[in-house]
Amino acid sequence: MKKKFGIKEVVAIGIGTALFVALTEVQIPIGIPNTYLQPRMAVFAFLAAVFGPIVGGVVGLLGHALGDLVFYGSVWWSWVIPEAVIGLGIGLIAKKLAIKEGGFDKKAIITFNVVQVLANAVAWILVAPALDILIYVEPANKVFIQGAYAALGNILIIGILGTLLAAGYAKIGAKSSSLSKED
Repeated sequence: MKKKFGIKEVVAIGIGTALFVALTEVQIPIGIPNTYLQPRMAVFAFLAAVFGPIVGGVVGLLGHALGDLVFYGSVWWSWVIPEAVIGLGIGLIAKKLAIKEGGFDKKAIITFNVVQVLANAVAWILVAPALDILIYVEPANKVFIQGAYAALGNILIIGILGTLLAAGYAKIGAKSSSLSKED
């Protein structure tokens, strides 16, 4: 029976979380308070698409929480939890995308992007605003606007950079892996 979670996934969580935190301050303002284009989302989505829902969910949760702590001094949970939702959503289709096997073809690219759009919509248009209202008693009109812009920004970043990362890895990296299991 093949293991679904092993040392490669643990390493992916560690590296993914570190990259997520390190890229937290790489932000492009979009004119909405506390809402930015962030390249970390592409790296995060790529890892979820390669290693699955556990890696995606944990990297989203830990990466965002630690990034908030390191750079802002506290954790804004209503925006951390949606990252886990996105990681889980994208990760659920990892096998179908076959990125590790070098099979990230046109159909897989479309599937990846349809799923990331849906995951971002659920996370940022539903989950984040609802949690902002419930946890922090934020005004509804403010959080739904922020959520919509966060979704749109993430969709663009993942759609462009995430797709390029996945395609590049599938074409080059997946075929040249030097890691193998010893008997």
